[in-house]
Amino acid sequence: MRKVVVALALAFGALSVNAHSACVILLHGLAKSDSSMAKMERAISNAGYKTVNVDYPSTKFPIEKLAGKAIAPALDACTGENEINFVTHSMGGILVRQYLSKVNIENLNRVVMLGPPNKGSEVVDKLGNFPGFQFAFGDAGLQLGTGAMSVPNKLGKADFDVGIIAGTRSINLLLSHMIPETDDGKVSVSSTKLEGMNDHLEMPVTHVFMMKDKKVISQVLHYLEHGAFAKSKQNPTPASPGNTTGN
Repeated sequence: MRKVVVALALAFGALSVNAHSACVILLHGLAKSDSSMAKMERAISNAGYKTVNVDYPSTKFPIEKLAGKAIAPALDACTGENEINFVTHSMGGILVRQYLSKVNIENLNRVVMLGPPNKGSEVVDKLGNFPGFQFAFGDAGLQLGTGAMSVPNKLGKADFDVGIIAGTRSINLLLSHMIPETDDGKVSVSSTKLEGMNDHLEMPVTHVFMMKDKKVISQVLHYLEHGAFAKSKQNPTPASPGNTTGN
């Protein structure tokens, strides 16, 4: 009888370990903080994942330095987890691309990007030379345009599993006027797209609030579990890291 009890305890123990073997690193956007990803973090944590919500000095360094400063310590915090995932907003996605262009993460599973300027933003092209822009947004801000300084346009295609959500609504008509197509107030839909991406979804949300939107969060959880977004109008089922096999 005791052997049976021990066996059951070990079995349930193993299940517990497996159920919490996936880590999700969250990266906020330019001139934001980890608090902007707090609602997303809570939802992902409640789904059973270990979460690391990174707060990094987005305006203090260029993208090349920020990537290591933000991601390396987060990976250390995920030590012991079987899978590493990323959920990013805006420039956070560019940091992941920058980091992966230099470092191989062997247990990388999936990446979900929200409103990433993967081809740069025309807003930076128009406002980058204005007095105060660099002071407010730093070198990294200047690197998010579409011109010669653009870091996103130098990073190449994705060779990792990535799903991207693009917003189609804006609360800043002035900035949207600078973008020659459908946008979220900061980034055009077409600029979010990345060669090699696994899935892409347009949603009626704005750039500054998309990471707090319940339907966006639901789609993020769905992608983490299934490797694809839910295309139906119904809300997808929250993810469980015990089932992270792609479709």
